Amino acid sequence: MTKFTTNKWLYLISKISKGTYNLSVILLTTAVILFSENLAIASTPLVAQARMDNPEIQAEKLVRLVLRLGERRVYVYEGEQQVASYPVAVGKPGWETPTGNFKVIQKVENPEWENPWTGEVMPAGPNTALGLRWIGFWTDGKDTIGFHGTPTVDSIGYAASHGCVRMYNEHVVKLFEQVQVGTSVVVEP
Repeated sequence: MTKFTTNKWLYLISKISKGTYNLSVILLTTAVILFSENLAIASTPLVAQARMDNPEIQAEKLVRLVLRLGERRVYVYEGEQQVASYPVAVGKPGWETPTGNFKVIQKVENPEWENPWTGEVMPAGPNTALGLRWIGFWTDGKDTIGFHGTPTVDSIGYAASHGCVRMYNEHVVKLFEQVQVGTSVVVEP
């Protein structure tokens, strides 16, 4: 799990003010996300009408994820066709991965990880807790659960995490390229 706190936002703001992070890149990325046609808030009636007029085109390109906890596997579908599947680790007893219908809410390349118990921020890299990519799909406003890489590769195939979905780094990089913010994520028992 990742933890987003006021301190994290203050840390980010301090990095921007010191010039560590490029504010114009952050603002441009935010604008692209907000005005993307894939998000409901940015869809226009013309875009929606074009999709309604060509349902077979939309069905072919519509990517969705199905995570089957009991199988310890995530499946990628384009329309009704399965195009990929990857083995995963899921939440252990007491820290179960939530079931239900969700959407990808966040994508981060080379994510930093904040230890939820100590507050220590670990730099990005393949051997950190989040690996090379983060794809968030659930939040309670405090904690977030998502797909991420892991250096703990021997946990793949087991119920071993604190709710997140661990993947081999090479698999989460591929999955990252296959989904967008707004992609449907169905988590089944």
